[in-house]
Amino acid sequence: MHVTRHISRRTMLKATGAAAGAVGIASVATTPSVAAGSGFAHPGLLHTRTDLARMAAKVKAGAAPYTAGFAKLTANRHAQSGWAANPQAVVYRGAGSPQNYATLYNDIHAAYQNALRYHVSGDSTHADTAVAILNAWSAKLTAVQGSADRFLCAGLQGYQAANAAELVRNHGDFDLGRFQEMQSKVFGAVSDNFLAQHNGAFNSNYWPNWDLANMACVLATGIFCDDKAQVARAVDYFKHGAGLGAIKNAIPVVYDDGLAEWLEAGRDQGHALLGVGLMGTFCEMAWNQGIDLYGYDDNRFLKGAQYVAKWSMGGKVSYTANTRQKGAPGVWSGRETATAAAGVDPNFQRPIWAMIANHYTKRRGLSATYLTQIAAKSAPEGGGGDFGPNSGGFDQLGFGTLAFTRDKAADTKATPKPAASASGAASDPRPQSAATASASASPAGGDLAATGSNDAIGWAAAAGITTVAGGLLLMRRRDRVRRGSAE
Repeated sequence: MHVTRHISRRTMLKATGAAAGAVGIASVATTPSVAAGSGFAHPGLLHTRTDLARMAAKVKAGAAPYTAGFAKLTANRHAQSGWAANPQAVVYRGAGSPQNYATLYNDIHAAYQNALRYHVSGDSTHADTAVAILNAWSAKLTAVQGSADRFLCAGLQGYQAANAAELVRNHGDFDLGRFQEMQSKVFGAVSDNFLAQHNGAFNSNYWPNWDLANMACVLATGIFCDDKAQVARAVDYFKHGAGLGAIKNAIPVVYDDGLAEWLEAGRDQGHALLGVGLMGTFCEMAWNQGIDLYGYDDNRFLKGAQYVAKWSMGGKVSYTANTRQKGAPGVWSGRETATAAAGVDPNFQRPIWAMIANHYTKRRGLSATYLTQIAAKSAPEGGGGDFGPNSGGFDQLGFGTLAFTRDKAADTKATPKPAASASGAASDPRPQSAATASASASPAGGDLAATGSNDAIGWAAAAGITTVAGGLLLMRRRDRVRRGSAE
């Protein structure tokens, strides 16, 4: 078997420059000329134009299981056009703070669900509702604060906010520039900082899902704001990051049976599922921009997701003991060792499986027995508000049965079709060497294809991107480093 055992202390200040500072809050691209020349496909986060058209056509035709998935959406109280936003100037999460972040995640899920319902049904009142919610928040929100949990809030609600806004970015009443500014300053900058600094703690102090939430936010923010450097940093972190969210740290051991250990399986089921859902979200958003991370390192994520699916259904899995360092340099230090996979409840659910299973089995035509089984068991997937009233029930946007069910792809070897620039010429967010490399698979209907050969650092260099170290929002030394975590 192959084992990755070390967790390095190297920082992100490498070929792409000062990771968190590279955004430079004021550098977010909001002008039409910059955005048009970015090469990013829009909509192009969790859902492409082709995806949305498929959902609408399947529901209109009464096709299963799309109709059951759509029924889950329309029954959710967040998906109703009467939803009124309750924006806050500062959102707090964490012990010792006046926590109000539930207001944020409820409103974001309402915006997302109404926007998705609009695209499927064509009822413009839902688009108007989503726009009203998002405009209200971008007009008022200035910061996310609290304990170390503020990073969870920035990461989780940050990637979700970008996805909701992406669905209405072309609506005539949506203030795109103002939302891009908020997305960059309030969410993206905090998540960028976490990946670079880990709140002053050891890189391994925080479990994988902390990194993965913030990785998803950085990637979503970069795509939504047409910031190539930010996207490059996120992709590079996925491959080479120092924290536990980088793929070889989150999935440290590949076994001879084709399964790969998910590090957080040694912790508990709920957080392991959260991490798998977040890594899937990251891979899906990257795929829709022509970057194949689903297939990275010989389908390492597939092997890890299969492992978690089997384990979550009560199957026996191997687990190689591992030790992580906790604490902060010069403050305190400790070690924690996991020796076996934790116990599970086979009935515990998160809405994460449809997206992952459909990618590997339908887009790629690969065998994924455990993913297929657990996706069928979880269908039809609901979304925020269907899995309890607390924050854990809103960690994923959900509705995967509606959004990600696919027919068997006939175009798994199709050629990438890059987005068009403002001049009408084809453009691609990758360097020429990557853009013309093997097109091993393609999203259906002309979405940008995944090549499997993208190199984020090369992309940044080819795009002429430079970064500076001075843009980090450094956390104050008096911030208390969290000892352990809820997420």
